[in-house]
Amino acid sequence: MADNFEVIAGHPTSHLIIHVPHSARYIPEKVRGGILLGDADLESELDEMTDSLTAEMVLHATANLVSPPTLFINKYSRLVIDPERFPDEREIMNQVGMGAVYLKSSKGEQLREPNFDSSQLIANYYLPYAKALTELVTTKLSEHGKVLIIDFHSYRNEQHPNAVNHGQARPPVCIGTDSFHTPSGLVELAQSQFAIFGESVLNQPYAGTYVPLDFYQSNPRVTSIMLENRADLLVDEYLNPGPNFDEYSKALAQFITLAANY
Repeated sequence: MADNFEVIAGHPTSHLIIHVPHSARYIPEKVRGGILLGDADLESELDEMTDSLTAEMVLHATANLVSPPTLFINKYSRLVIDPERFPDEREIMNQVGMGAVYLKSSKGEQLREPNFDSSQLIANYYLPYAKALTELVTTKLSEHGKVLIIDFHSYRNEQHPNAVNHGQARPPVCIGTDSFHTPSGLVELAQSQFAIFGESVLNQPYAGTYVPLDFYQSNPRVTSIMLENRADLLVDEYLNPGPNFDEYSKALAQFITLAANY
């Protein structure tokens, strides 16, 4: 059984789940052996690709809430598997070698061999992760009749070279939505709540939001919104808590509290 995720139970009255998929840097040694980068280059790649301090931010923001949400946190680096990607041909990032299992780095260098067999990583890490999150959503549905997933990320100020969305806006907060799963009122709430940091933009530079595939585009009781935050809201240049960390934490805590109405 995979141990690449952690579930922190929230208050029994809360139907909210916060998903934090890209916050960790850990790569098991047996997975590290299939990565071509040297240690120094791998550390640089982790600096670039990790949503640094997103787990710490969510833990900080929810610590004193009366009815905290359940947290589902990836404990392994996205360089092991990326749980946000489609595991098949639907995934647009396959075009640049960065699907569910990355073959290319953020610079477009070969991260793994071109003929790398991804099936074992999918079986050992991706599928158990997806199954556990699906089961959590199923449980919340049975308990509350509805579920709201807040999909929490950050992105660097400058886009990395190996991307499919060059030239798009990089606002302080990007709100990712899905036409089926994201209520318009929730979008308006997010725009209002994070306006203190500047104008938010919908689905730029990253679009969509996480919904387990068993419910995707089929169950309207599962709602979801993605918060993509420019990294300078969370961290400084050394990836330590930045000057906006506490202010953003307060805004996030309030958003979580108000989002419980959806």
